[in-house]
Amino acid sequence: MTILRQPTRAGVRDAAAKVAAILPPTPLLVQEVRGVAVAFKAESLQPIGAFKIRGAWHRLTALDARVRDKGVVAFSSGNHAQGVAWAAKRLGIPAVIVMPADAPRVKLEATLALGAEVVRYDRATESREKIAEQLAHARGAALVPSFDDTWIIEGQGSAGIEAARQMAEAGREGPARVLVPCGGGGLSAGIALALPEAEIFPVEPEGWDDMRRSLEAGWIEPVGDNPPPTACDSLQTQRVSSLTFDVLARRGATGIAVSEREIRIAQRWAAAKLRLVVEPGGAAGIAALLAGKIPAEPGTLVIVSGGNVDQEDYARTLGGTE
Repeated sequence: MTILRQPTRAGVRDAAAKVAAILPPTPLLVQEVRGVAVAFKAESLQPIGAFKIRGAWHRLTALDARVRDKGVVAFSSGNHAQGVAWAAKRLGIPAVIVMPADAPRVKLEATLALGAEVVRYDRATESREKIAEQLAHARGAALVPSFDDTWIIEGQGSAGIEAARQMAEAGREGPARVLVPCGGGGLSAGIALALPEAEIFPVEPEGWDDMRRSLEAGWIEPVGDNPPPTACDSLQTQRVSSLTFDVLARRGATGIAVSEREIRIAQRWAAAKLRLVVEPGGAAGIAALLAGKIPAEPGTLVIVSGGNVDQEDYARTLGGTE
C-alpha cells in the first residue's frame, strides 16, 4: 500500500469539522467509579452503532469524482462495514464489503440494509485483505482499510476532539487519560493525535493484545498462531499497522489486556450505570477501568466504541453473574 502522507492533528481537526457538519455529538456521560467521576464517550449511539462512521466519512469524502464512480471496497467484521456502507450510500458511491462468514448477524444485516454488496470469507483459512485487494483491482475501486489508512485514523480521532470540547463546556478536567478499545489501533492512534496532552491506553482482549506487546517490545508483534476465542469480534486483528503503531509508540501509549470475564462484567455495568447497550469490544475500556488496571482519576475519559450486539449473546451476558 502506498502511503501518501502521515496522519496529523490538523487532519483530525479537519475530520472533526466534517463530522460535525453532518452528525450531532455523541453523548458524554459521567458516572462515578470508586468515588471518582469518570467521563464516558457513547460512540455506541452513532447512527450505525459505532465510531467507525467517523473514519469512513472522512475517507470517502476525500475521494475524487473519478474514484467515487468506480466505488469502494472494504473489509470488516461489521462496524467498519456499516460505516463505509453508510457513508457510501449518503455519497452515492457503490460499496463492496468483505465480511467473515461468522460475522454477527446484526452487523451483516445492517450492512446489507445500507445497500452494500457483501462478499463472505472464512476467517480461519482466507485472507480478507487479499480478497479485498483482488476485488478492488478487478473493479478499479478504491480500497478502504479499517485502520491502516491516514484518513481513517484522522476520522476516528474526531471523537477525541469532540469529547475534549464537551468536557471543557461542562467545566470538567481533562481529558488527562483516555482508555480506548483497540483492534488495529485506528481509534487509539486518532485519539492520540487529537489529544496530545493525554495519556493513551489502548485496551485489547487477552490473547489478541498484539498492540500491547508491540508497544512493550518497540516493534510490531503479530497475534500469532491459535489465539483464544473472544467475544470481541470487532477487536480481532491479527497484526496492527505501522501507521497506528508508529503514532502510539511516539506518544508513549501503554497497552492493556482484559479478560473475557472482565468484558462481560463491563457490559453489565454499562447497562446498569450508563443505560447503554455495549458490544463486547466496545466495553474493553470500561473493563480495564472497572478491573483496576488503570486507576479512576479526575480527567479520565473512556471511549465506549460500539453497541452492535447479538441479541441472544447479549441476553446471556446480562443474565450472567461472573
